[in-house]
Amino acid sequence: MNSELPAMAPRLRELRGRAGLTLESAAGRAGLSPAHLSRLETGQRQPSLPVLLSLARIYGTTVAELLGELPAAADPVVRGGPQAGPGAREADGWRYWPAGGPARAMQALRVRVPYGGGQDDLVRVHAGEEWLYVLGGRLRLTLGEARHLLEPGDSAHFDSLTPHRIGAADPEGVELLFVHTLLRSGAAQLCLGGDGRETVLP
Repeated sequence: MNSELPAMAPRLRELRGRAGLTLESAAGRAGLSPAHLSRLETGQRQPSLPVLLSLARIYGTTVAELLGELPAAADPVVRGGPQAGPGAREADGWRYWPAGGPARAMQALRVRVPYGGGQDDLVRVHAGEEWLYVLGGRLRLTLGEARHLLEPGDSAHFDSLTPHRIGAADPEGVELLFVHTLLRSGAAQLCLGGDGRETVLP
């Protein structure tokens, strides 16, 4: 028997437990018998690549994690560059620059919001938390029924399930730092390569 199998077996059990699935339910989703999955989890059977792909999808992970491969350490430093550089993206007049590394639990951006931009009237509601810090200009922030005017140096931290809207208060626009725990929006898809799952209320 392959000597690597016993090392993989406990990972299969751990990931199934992390997904909150019983042996029977996980086996059913993967198209396996419970006995077959049990043999995989005890190192008595070697999984095929299709089985690994199926289990990775069901457990919300990757084949690399199933195999115990460690991802390369992300570079903790993000270098600043010209604002018109390749990292900048634009959507409806808003300009975004990545201010954090990809594939993190938090997404960080530097954002330039124009006055009267196409997104000013959008009310956003989505999972996660948001934190923003005004670098220059003045920001109009609406949280539910409350309206706020933020000056340079002001910040805000709120639950993103609160309906919210932001816009520039002055013709010069506003620039801010923006951090989100789960950034999923059309603009995020453009500037971060996300999958775009933001609810926009009328």
